[in-house]
Amino acid sequence: MYIILAIIVLAALYAVFTYNGLVRARQVAEEAWSGIDVQLKRRADLIPNLIETVKGYASHERQTLEEVVELRNKAQAVPAGDVAGRGVAEGLLGQALGRVIALAEAYPDLKANTNFLELQRSLEGIEGEIQMSRRYYNGAARDLNVKVESFPSNLIAGQFGFAKRAFFEITNEADRAVPTVKF
Repeated sequence: MYIILAIIVLAALYAVFTYNGLVRARQVAEEAWSGIDVQLKRRADLIPNLIETVKGYASHERQTLEEVVELRNKAQAVPAGDVAGRGVAEGLLGQALGRVIALAEAYPDLKANTNFLELQRSLEGIEGEIQMSRRYYNGAARDLNVKVESFPSNLIAGQFGFAKRAFFEITNEADRAVPTVKF
């Protein structure tokens, strides 16, 4: 009788510890996604100032500037839980922002503009923060996914509705390609 009771108590304790571990992993993943979201919001808030500064110097580059604004709006319209969709939208936005920064090469006055330089530095800093946040989120998502898929914790995860998290990834193959270096 005591052996059966001990087995039941151990099974209950295991279930409680596993459930709490899953809750902790889910909360870490949600916190990590919040960090990405904050950095993406900072970048989105910076874009209008950058566009206005560039407009004054490169008015005939209107198509590039409008594309950035359109992609920013699309990225902000992606539903909060759609990590993969947000990754695609933010990747496209990042590419377009790169083209805006590249415009500075064609406009020496813009390249020397203090406001533009400050915005560019801010954007570079935010991009670095986005990369760090992305790595942290993907690590948290990986940890949660391992717990959700591993036996026997997957039994508890299935019972209580824990689900895998999508990774926040680069979806453009050109961004993943190894650069060609020629001398």
